[in-house]
Amino acid sequence: MIKINKDFKDIEYLKEGNTRKQRSYEILKKINIFNLLSKYNPILVGTIPIDIDIENSDLDIVCKVEDFRKFEELLIKEFSKYKEFKVTYKASSRVIICNFKVENMEIEIYGSKLDTDKTNSYRHMIIEYRLLNLLGDDFKAKIIDLKKQGLKTEPAFSQILKLKGNPYEELLLFEQYDDEKLLEKMDKSKVTFSFD
Repeated sequence: MIKINKDFKDIEYLKEGNTRKQRSYEILKKINIFNLLSKYNPILVGTIPIDIDIENSDLDIVCKVEDFRKFEELLIKEFSKYKEFKVTYKASSRVIICNFKVENMEIEIYGSKLDTDKTNSYRHMIIEYRLLNLLGDDFKAKIIDLKKQGLKTEPAFSQILKLKGNPYEELLLFEQYDDEKLLEKMDKSKVTFSFD
């Protein structure tokens, strides 16, 4: 159902992007992060890949992890030399989060048992990418403006689209429709969607 025309699983697309994307690409390549994490199927997610990043946006990478101890050992071995390095393991939700900075760019690695393209972070990004393509530059500008005012990405989408309920859950409802169906459901005058 999801129609995308960009391979987000290969960071080469960053080279063709805006200055921030190109800088992100250079940093990720310089620290060899995707090769180091390759067995964990890493995917860069979030706002930078879809051009709605703001000044303090970070580089978020999702990974599929089976053995959390081994993964943590790898994170410490390869990335503890960087500024503000920390690793947090959340036993209740079975996730591991690693943060550090390279050249003032924050990087967050998020590991869970889920396949990386099944994580909510990836799914949200794909939905947001589709909506940005469907709704155009004015919509994109409004999202960026709300983010600059302090709103997180999903709540910003939710506010403009007038979604009810939890923004993170509501956005996932878009997955069930192809672009044509979303355009049919869209009330163009209000940029709102109605789900059956």
